[in-house]
Formats: sequence, C-alpha cells, structure tokens
Amino acid sequence: MREPPRILIVDDVPANVHILQSRLAAHGYDIVTATDGEAALAAVTETQPDLILLDVMMPKMDGFEVCRRLRADASLPFIPIIMVTAKADPKDVVAGLEAGGDEYLTKPVDQPALVARVKSMLRIKSLHDTVEALAAERAELNKTLERRVEEQVGQLEQLKRFFSPQLAELIVAGGAEDPLKSHRREVTVVFLDLRGFTAFAETAEPEEVMGVLREYHAEMGRLILHHEGTLERFTGDGMMIFFNDPVPVPNPGERAVRMAVAMRGRVDDLAVGWRKRGYDLAFGLGIAQGYATIGAIGFEGRWDYGAIGTVTNLAARLCGEAKGGQILVAQRVASSVEDVADLEEVGALTLKGLLRPVPAFNVVGIRKTS
Repeated sequence: MREPPRILIVDDVPANVHILQSRLAAHGYDIVTATDGEAALAAVTETQPDLILLDVMMPKMDGFEVCRRLRADASLPFIPIIMVTAKADPKDVVAGLEAGGDEYLTKPVDQPALVARVKSMLRIKSLHDTVEALAAERAELNKTLERRVEEQVGQLEQLKRFFSPQLAELIVAGGAEDPLKSHRREVTVVFLDLRGFTAFAETAEPEEVMGVLREYHAEMGRLILHHEGTLERFTGDGMMIFFNDPVPVPNPGERAVRMAVAMRGRVDDLAVGWRKRGYDLAFGLGIAQGYATIGAIGFEGRWDYGAIGTVTNLAARLCGEAKGGQILVAQRVASSVEDVADLEEVGALTLKGLLRPVPAFNVVGIRKTS
C-alpha cells in the first residue's frame, strides 16, 4: 500500500464530497473523487485507490451496482469499500455487504466514526497486501526451487551415467566436489571382459551377440552399483570401473576385489545358459591401484568421465593376461586384501607398455568370516 494511502470518494452531491474530502485530507490522505458510478469505475482503473467511500444512492448506476462490478473485475487488486448510505435500514446494509462492500457508514457521517472505519479498512488493506506480497514471493521461490530441482534432476541423470545413484545424489546435493573438473586421486581400477567374445561375435548372429551383452551388462551393472563403483566406460564386452572417486571410500581395494569375486560367480551362472546355447565364453578381470588424473573428457554435447594414468594401463594389461575365471591383481591390491581374500601367486608378468615385470596374484576367493 502506498504512502499516504489514496482514497476515492464517490458521491453525486458535491457538498457531501467536499465534507468527506476535507475531513480525510486533514489526516494526510491522498484524495480523489468521482460524482457518479461510471466515473467511479473509470477512476478506480486509472488511480488504483487503496480505499473507496461509495455512496449508495446515485443516478443511473447506484453504489450496489458499482460495488458488484468492481468485485467482478479480476484484474483489480483488493480494495476495501465502505458503503455510505442515507438510510439506516438493515436491508440496505445487508444489500451493500452482499454486493461486496466491507463496511458501511450512515449519513450524516460522524467524523470519529469515519476516521475509525477508514483506519480499520486501511489496516486490513495493508495486511492483505502483505499477505499477497508474501504469497507472490513464495510463488517465485517455488518457481526458483522448481528450476533448481529440474537442473539437479538433469545433473543427476547425467551423473548417473558415470556413478552409482548414491554417489550421483551426493554430488548434486553438494556432498562432493565437482567430479567433472580434472583432479588427481589414488584409485583402484578394475578391467573386465569375456574370454572368447571376439570369436563368438564373429560367428554368432548380431541378435545373439546383443542378447548375451544385455544379460552380461545387466548383471555386471547391478554389482557395480551395489559396491558403489564408478563405471568409466563400456567397450562391447569390456568394462572399466574404479573406486575411491568421485567420493573417497574406505578400503577401495577390498571393495573392488569383493565386486570382482561376485562378478565371477554371476558370470559362471550365466555361462551355464550360454553353453547350452553353444556359446563358449569365460570371464577375466584385472585390478590395479595407484594415482590417476580423472575428469571430464570429450567435447560440448558429448562428455565422458575418464581416468588417465599408468594404473589404468596396468589394470587393462592384467585383464588381458587373465585366463577364463581368473581375477589378476597387482601387488598393492594384493597387500590391501590379504587379510580378507585367498590369493595365489602367479609370478612376475611382462606386460605390454610397462618397463619392468609386474608381480601378479590370482584371487581364489573371499574368506568366510566366522
């Protein structure tokens, strides 16, 4: 509500208008006037008053009709209306209230009653405007919140391409630094693929190949999510997963090995069905631990999440050396899981791209706890 409040006085008798105007102007109100119903409607649209003093008995259009038209106009803000009547008949009072009036005064108008009712109605107007402003502010906040939710949902869907749902939600909620920004961290990297897949893909029908991949990816994906690994990429039957990024996790080596053992068991189950269909496929996996540079790689419109470093090459080479059913781990991984896993030494392997032979170990299984 403006200061000072603006009051519209509507009366077809100039003397009445003058009396009301002089009394209210003495209290500092901004006064505008109209001498009939049509002029009153025009004045409301033009001046947007904070309060209307509306005479009931006027020619052509009486105060009741003016009041009804004002209340029917949805474009107008809330404006309190005090009906001014020369009759003290309760029926006129009721008719004025039913038409949309908020208060009434009888002529001749008593000055203290006039001032008191005007102040009361202006307080109501002020409270109403405050509520409206708060509602508008809340609506805007809701819109802002909706936009933020939409943005976060979009971010979440993008991040779920790379991370488990738990980690993606944590990142969007601000529980982790921006993972797509390039950073360096020690991670445990897992490579896995299917032995015999190339020969199978060359001889089988494409529909058969896709059917096997769907089964395989679905089961491996469930285990990756369960162990909260970060899926870096699919390459046909191959996958690269790492642990300890984007959010540090306790015992990343142990998590990786437990996931690998669970994967081997699940592929063994799948292989039973594959063999019945004539598919000779087996599972191989390599795990290494070390520092990598991690972040978004690609270009606008097509981003992937990648890890670069010797550790990724080592895990990939170990996977390539693994025989069907083997899980080959490097020395650092073996040391981190020797209390929970049964390992057998494979010996030093000469791996492509690495200068020195690498000690490797096969994970036989996870020890049962008593």
